[in-house]
Amino acid sequence: MRHSTTRRNVLRATGAMAALAATAAAPAGAHAVPRGGAGPNIGILLYDGFSLLDPTGPAEVLSRLPEATVTMIAERRGAVRTDTADVALVAERSISEVDRLDVLLVPGAGNRGTVAAMNNEALLRWIRQIHRHSRWTTSVCTGSIILAAAGLLDGRRATTYWASAEYLQTTFDVTYLPQRYVRSGKIITAAGVSAGVDMALNLASLMTDDGTAKAIQLAVEYDPQPPSTPATPQSPVPN
Repeated sequence: MRHSTTRRNVLRATGAMAALAATAAAPAGAHAVPRGGAGPNIGILLYDGFSLLDPTGPAEVLSRLPEATVTMIAERRGAVRTDTADVALVAERSISEVDRLDVLLVPGAGNRGTVAAMNNEALLRWIRQIHRHSRWTTSVCTGSIILAAAGLLDGRRATTYWASAEYLQTTFDVTYLPQRYVRSGKIITAAGVSAGVDMALNLASLMTDDGTAKAIQLAVEYDPQPPSTPATPQSPVPN
């Protein structure tokens, strides 16, 4: 019998070991999204102009939680284009088909996508509805501005993409913290783009245990070693 050894098989095997080590929490409430197992039901909101890594980085992590179901959701089913318009992800469900989730993740976008989403009352109403019953409500990058527009960050601490920090804090009743991710109650916001992976690993630990989160981090080989000194918002602009 031939055995195929591929990257995906290795990751699945590691995920299986993590599942054996995990103590999965029971899901809350009824769900409209088809479930792949008894684990958490995770929904990622897509909207026109989102940034590609914002949903896909956390999805790569959270899909490895024991028996988790991760579903892309949009205002309508089908392909949704990123901020570059070069890539699209497919939303398997529309917001009208989903009324409960254990975890909601709202990604960020460029200026066009963020402004459109934060002024889309149908999306904001759905986010508020899901948040009422979610175990965790999360965002990446400027997704926190969309949460704020939905009224979920009033009086809370949060983070966002560094260039949007002043806007978040002066437009809404939010205290900005320059951190990779910030937890405020059951809401966790991540800073820009790549910070979503850090946030997702933290969430994985909160939903299971440190051992499972570390196993997932090993499975996806997340060990950042950038080829140059990483810039920060406080760094001078390079010439």
